[in-house]
Amino acid sequence: MACYSGKTNEPTEPRFYTVDEAAKLLKTSKMTLYRQIDANKFPAIRIRNRLVVPARAITAMEEAAMSQQTVVLAEDFVEPATTHPLSAPAS
Repeated sequence: MACYSGKTNEPTEPRFYTVDEAAKLLKTSKMTLYRQIDANKFPAIRIRNRLVVPARAITAMEEAAMSQQTVVLAEDFVEPATTHPLSAPAS
């Protein structure tokens, strides 16, 4: 799933994955990943009706599992939901 920048022929890692791409990387179903995202147990970014998964989130989970030599929970990589400053009522 490497992509190519316009500058070199070197493949670069994507910054974001579609839910389908992330599910394939994680060897799980797309529906399972959608459910986890909907339950706020897996990090994702919503842009209107589209969801994307930051590649850094998957990398961070992998690195934590390897460095801790244990099972890590994806939900531990989700920040608590907060109100975005632009959507807060004007004072």
